[in-house]
Amino acid sequence: MRAVLADDSGIFREGLRLLLEAAGVDVVAAVWTVPALTEAIARTRPDVAVVDVRMPPTFTDEGLRAVVTLRRDHADLGLLVLSTSVDAVSAAQLLDAVPTGVGYLLKDRVDDISSLTDSLNRVARGGVALDSQVVQSVLSGRSAVVPLERLTAREQEVLALLAEGRSNAGIAEQLVLSPKTVETHIAAIFRAFDLEPHSAENRRVRAALAYLRLHRDSPNA
Repeated sequence: MRAVLADDSGIFREGLRLLLEAAGVDVVAAVWTVPALTEAIARTRPDVAVVDVRMPPTFTDEGLRAVVTLRRDHADLGLLVLSTSVDAVSAAQLLDAVPTGVGYLLKDRVDDISSLTDSLNRVARGGVALDSQVVQSVLSGRSAVVPLERLTAREQEVLALLAEGRSNAGIAEQLVLSPKTVETHIAAIFRAFDLEPHSAENRRVRAALAYLRLHRDSPNA
């Protein structure tokens, strides 16, 4: 896998590069500004881009806006956004604009190289990877409006893992359930969110997006 990194912190950028290269990822460029990121991707054509949310010059949401533009210009590019804090609102906005081949992880967890490379592989294949802390912030918030009230406690657990981007097998392993039981719970989740049949991957992404929107739009969030 070939990756481009974009982060304004030279120490973090170099550390992440070393971690990824030790895991077999070919880091073809490591930059610190959005223009440099755009140029590096056009020049190197990587499989994934890892982008900090806060980039120069204002250090607010330049990274998020850059990711949206990159998806428009590079449809097959996997995009992984890194943030220093849990922000379900930003995650929901990101999925609104870039619903597939995208991830949102916390920076302080990237030293778990196995999880990081799993997320990179997932977004490179067109899937979604959300940090478990982002998803748990939704569960801990008072966002159990009507769609969530339609779900059992177990179905909400399955939905939380689905929103992270876990596969059926991964959910089954985490919750110690049979694959068939996981399929049954996911079908119930799709019904609760009134998700009409499309591709299986598309419905999973839409369920995750609907879940995050509940937190974003809840008056108690």
